[in-house]
This record gives sequence, structure tokens and C-alpha cells, in this order.
Amino acid sequence: MIEKAILKINPNAEFSVNANDINQITWHDGTTPISKEDIKTQFPAVELDMAMADLRYKRNAKLAETDFYALSDVTMSPEMETYRQELRDITNGLTTVEDVEAVVFPNKP
Repeated sequence: MIEKAILKINPNAEFSVNANDINQITWHDGTTPISKEDIKTQFPAVELDMAMADLRYKRNAKLAETDFYALSDVTMSPEMETYRQELRDITNGLTTVEDVEAVVFPNKP
């Protein structure tokens, strides 16, 4: 998480972190060090990014299970269209890890 937090602040930062310890960051190639406090302030955003990535992975798997319904030689039912749209919309408006964890996937028709 430390690495992701640093890269949110400076995507071009060159550094290494020993033992995932915020007290053991080595800055390389002239990268301006970032304070521990600034790094820590990024942790909630990193946690949200990770939760959203996991949710999208699960959502994409569910969409993939029904992709064949979207083929030109298959007629998709209105219920399946609604289900797939609900899956695509499932990440809308999520702003906290708690929001992501509270997501309930729609039932597949």
C-alpha cells in the first residue's frame, strides 16, 4: 500500500520500501522525498482503489458469463439486458470502501 500511495502523489517517483515499512523508504535517482504524513493521507484513497478494482474484477467476470447473449445470432431477453446494465452500473456513485463492501450483485435471470 505504501508504494501505491507514493505513486498517487508522484507517479514518477523512484524508490524502494524495505519490509513494507514506511520508516524504511529509500528515495532513488533524485526523487524528492515525500513525508510519511503525506503518504499516510493517501491510504484511504489507495484502499478505495483496491476495493474498486476487486469489485470491477468480480463484475467483469459476471458480465463475461453472459457475453454470449450479446452475440448477433442470439436474442437477449429484456431481463438479461437489465441484468447486464445493472452490472455495468454497479460501480456508479461508490465513494468509500464501505460503499463498495455494501454492494449486492443483481440476480442473474
